[in-house]
Amino acid sequence: MTHTTHTLEELAKETRMGGAGTETSAREIRRIDLTDFDRRKEEITGELWAAATDIGFFQLVNHGIEPDVVDRAFADAEAFFALPEHTKARHALKKGLNSGWESMTQVRPSINTPDQKESYQVTRPHMDGLWPDDALPGFRERVLDFEARCRDLAMRVLSCFADGLGLPDGFFTRAHDPASPNYQSTLRMLHYFAVPADAVVPANVWRAGAHTDFDCLTLLFQRAGQGGLQVCPGKEAEAQEWTPVEPADSVITCNIGDMLMRWSDDRLPSNFHRVRSPGPGDDRSARHSIAFFAQADRDVVIEGPEGRYPPITAADYIQQRIAANFAR
Repeated sequence: MTHTTHTLEELAKETRMGGAGTETSAREIRRIDLTDFDRRKEEITGELWAAATDIGFFQLVNHGIEPDVVDRAFADAEAFFALPEHTKARHALKKGLNSGWESMTQVRPSINTPDQKESYQVTRPHMDGLWPDDALPGFRERVLDFEARCRDLAMRVLSCFADGLGLPDGFFTRAHDPASPNYQSTLRMLHYFAVPADAVVPANVWRAGAHTDFDCLTLLFQRAGQGGLQVCPGKEAEAQEWTPVEPADSVITCNIGDMLMRWSDDRLPSNFHRVRSPGPGDDRSARHSIAFFAQADRDVVIEGPEGRYPPITAADYIQQRIAANFAR
């Protein structure tokens, strides 16, 4: 797969040499209003396509997931991460299945140091034994409800990209079937650790190192005041210019992933992003976010309308991306 940005190796070299890149706010992260979606779908499709092809990132407003539902999801995430370490460890990540709890285990090849976070992954077919039912009554039902709401929203957005690509109605919805044992879309709760006020954060330590997402579409929920997310679109890669993405409780930040980039024959770019560690004078408290990764079912065949790349199943594609990024 060919990216239009710097390769991961080039980003890694920049970071390890101390070149964290400059920060610029000149590039707009566009906000797309989903009000009256069915009636305005053609107009919304045009806005989504323009934003996605320009930067690969955009934000959704009036998206239909109520504020109290989002607040409840964050409360559930914080309750889970507040559990004792030994309790969370009983629900540890299932290797290769993207389900369960992990802490300080994700090492990005861009920096070769662990992301400063813990996370809890929910992938529907692989959750046996991973729910903290005894410690958090009702957690399972609420989290699955939130995951379903995220999937429904992601499918609406992806239906617009299907229209732009000339794909049939319901194309991506059929490719992401929550009732299938091959379903591999994931809801991920994230807790970035607080940084002590007197700590000096090394240049190669990040809350999340530079990376692209492997999926079709990512929905990211953030809390106002808990910033740090930055994006480096292809046009800024040469100068290593990173644009901050301001968080707000009422918006969902979205980005195109590698899978949709391939499915679109590279018309929709998957760009690098990262979460920087707090610098001098920054708020050093914990950061929480929740991400939904719309990732086609394992048995779905990915083949773009123009046939730029050979057909590949979503399962094989994900393994290919993991091997390319982490087998170093």
